[in-house]
Amino acid sequence: MGYGSYRASDWTKLKNSRGISSSSNADSIFSSNKYQDKYNPRFINMRESCDSADSPNSTPIIIAFDVTGSMGYLAAEIAKNSLNKTITYLYEKQPVPNPHIMCGAFTGPSCPQGSLQVTQFEADIRVIEQLLELKVGDGWNAYSYDSLVWYFAAKHTRTDSFEKRQKKGFIICIGDEVCGFSQNERLQKDEIIKIFSDDHADDYSLRKLFEMANKKYEIFHIVTNKQDSEAYNTWHSFLPGRVALIEPENIDYLSEVITSLMQVANGKDKTEAADQWNKKAAKVVEEALKDINPSLFTDNSKGFHLPFFGKK
Repeated sequence: MGYGSYRASDWTKLKNSRGISSSSNADSIFSSNKYQDKYNPRFINMRESCDSADSPNSTPIIIAFDVTGSMGYLAAEIAKNSLNKTITYLYEKQPVPNPHIMCGAFTGPSCPQGSLQVTQFEADIRVIEQLLELKVGDGWNAYSYDSLVWYFAAKHTRTDSFEKRQKKGFIICIGDEVCGFSQNERLQKDEIIKIFSDDHADDYSLRKLFEMANKKYEIFHIVTNKQDSEAYNTWHSFLPGRVALIEPENIDYLSEVITSLMQVANGKDKTEAADQWNKKAAKVVEEALKDINPSLFTDNSKGFHLPFFGKK
């Protein structure tokens, strides 16, 4: 997938047709009361990001976020503002060529039917149309289950960017829960069968899942609440140089942070990445990116660089 091109007018039309406004909350935006098979990894063999006449140098981008009840504000922000703004910035700032975006919504294995939902890779308004069909607000999680997104990306995506050009895409996961590595988080065989309908002999450690996905994608995690310092510290220990921070009161600037992350990964100076925005946004981006390590991405064009991991 990934045909067509994005137009801001399409978003305006869609927003008006759905009655989405600045005051809309997650319950009113995500009106689906059931999980749909077309977004359920159990029924998806492969999501593809393919070059086309519209996108001759496609770049796959996976933006995934926690949709448990406590994160309703994040789901609403992404749906009514951030996804449109991010796509607009990607075309305007051009940190990558021909963006193809897939959205992911995760909870955790406690909610097997809704542990992970994934849209197609799309280059036009269809990515937001599909996002609005997801179900949010169920389940609970002990960790931020980026592991589900990483597994799906490693095993169930095919991208021309990687297969033709050995060029990585991006995975950016967003949530406020801790990283589970210190509790030895593992994606267990029975969970893989239940969630993905894949039969495997072994469990996968969080570290192994990262290594698998990182072959094809540059991976980031955005923590949305530093007041819970454990969440930020655990992610920073596991993925040093790849963790950004944005406080809930600054969530309006999520798009600027996402865009700046991709720019820095592709060689832009962090100070320049912050200074391109207005004063308030620049301050938020500067704080968000302070622990991002640009040297991790100097080999990005080759697509095989693996970072140092923190302690177990």
